[in-house]
Amino acid sequence: MILKVKTNSRTEFVDITTQVQQAVQQAGLENGLCMIYVPHTTAAVTINESADPSVAADMLKVLNQIVPWEAGYKHLEGNSPAHIKTTLVGSSEVVAVENGQLVLGTWQGIFFCEFDGPRSRKVQLKLVRDQSVK
Repeated sequence: MILKVKTNSRTEFVDITTQVQQAVQQAGLENGLCMIYVPHTTAAVTINESADPSVAADMLKVLNQIVPWEAGYKHLEGNSPAHIKTTLVGSSEVVAVENGQLVLGTWQGIFFCEFDGPRSRKVQLKLVRDQSVK
């Protein structure tokens, strides 16, 4: 199952929790796992607080400070910082599903992390049913 994400900035976090939850419900998954994978070398996925948007803004601020856009990189495309940020954040997450709901903490959300936008991106979901639940 593929989710499409359109980004509007060079770096941004897009909350995709609702889309992932809808995909779980549409598939009829009651209990199991939802694997979320970003098949891009300059984008990532993470789980963190989604109740306060300043958390995502703060994370982007720090990532941009740690890995600045200008630092004498050798990669000819000019997007080495995006590749580095993707490696730091990661390309996948796994979330348990119970009774048709993603098992996330009270404040948690799933974020698509754009590091080389704006672009049209894809997020791959793989839903695995729990065979031990009858």
